[in-house]
Amino acid sequence: MRTALAVLFLFLLPIVSAPAAQAKPHVDSILVEKSKRVLTLYAGNKPIKTYRVVLGGNPTGDKEQEGDGRTPEGRYTIDAKNPQSSFHLSLHVSYPSKHDRAAARAKGVPPGGAIMIHGTPESIAALYAAGVYPDWTAGCVAVTNGEMDEIFKLVRVGTPIVIKP
Repeated sequence: MRTALAVLFLFLLPIVSAPAAQAKPHVDSILVEKSKRVLTLYAGNKPIKTYRVVLGGNPTGDKEQEGDGRTPEGRYTIDAKNPQSSFHLSLHVSYPSKHDRAAARAKGVPPGGAIMIHGTPESIAALYAAGVYPDWTAGCVAVTNGEMDEIFKLVRVGTPIVIKP
């Protein structure tokens, strides 16, 4: 009987003592707070990671037209992932919405597009290393390349994103 228990114990030991695999959190929403220069990933209603971001070169206010250097404000979704981005990796934001297109049309201007969350070229990364974080994009949200690696893995196409002033 002792032998059977010893064998059973030895058989179960690896199962009991094996470390639990770390499950990656399921990111189900993204919040960008432009005035705070932060992007937060959420699982449920709980923030799981926050990143410093830089924005378009003219960051105050909502994007109104192509070339205005503003980052849009509103509710969008991540509608594509680009592993071949010119800026390391990128997640495409569904801007312009119907509302954005209508507002631009009413002003007689193109709304612009190609708004992304993306990485950073080496020339700008050198500034970050020196503690300088200029708003340099054409209206996108930029993070470091290492952070973009992480975000790219955690965020799925279809994830809602809210961009607040």
